[in-house]
Amino acid sequence: MKRILFHVISLGLVALLIGGMTVIPHGNLAAEESQYAKATFAGGCFWCMEEVYEKVDGVTSVVSGYTGGQLFNPTYEQVSAGGTGHTESVEVTYDPTKVTYQHLLEVFWHNVDPTTPNAQFCDHGNQYRTAIFYHDQRQKMLIDESKKALESSKSFPQPIVTEIVPVSVFFSAEAYHQDFYKKNPVRYKFYKWNCGRSQRLEELWGKS
Repeated sequence: MKRILFHVISLGLVALLIGGMTVIPHGNLAAEESQYAKATFAGGCFWCMEEVYEKVDGVTSVVSGYTGGQLFNPTYEQVSAGGTGHTESVEVTYDPTKVTYQHLLEVFWHNVDPTTPNAQFCDHGNQYRTAIFYHDQRQKMLIDESKKALESSKSFPQPIVTEIVPVSVFFSAEAYHQDFYKKNPVRYKFYKWNCGRSQRLEELWGKS
């Protein structure tokens, strides 16, 4: 549904940047950046997950993109059509002194339907599966613990099917996808409501 609804948007947009250069941080900037950590989540539509994580205190940036598949540097059209193995994802950069990875996991679980395989709400296909991509063994341990705690504390009608897999190459989505909920609030709210995301989350987790 999302691909059909917003295909016309992508046709009217032109990429602003082709290529670019890497800036190597120096001095205090390098030290500051070394304090940050990354977390990668797939929770269906990356517009929605970007909105959720950008509102978390301690999160410094959220990038929408694609990961988990085989195709190098895929486009939105390729991923949304299926067959690439990639899933819509967000790469979260955060300050561990201000927010814990455990809290980011709690945010994830409460913003997805972890019992639905290869779909989230109105978006269907392997490209919308839920997944948590761990960056190291500590993250994997915390993910496993949070999943077990969730299973023991809440009764779901079906088992949790969210993938827990090692992180792979993350490809940033096109510029017009970044901060879509801010740049296109009317279209975003129309999509989110018609997709039934908020309604289903309330059924699963109660009112936020």
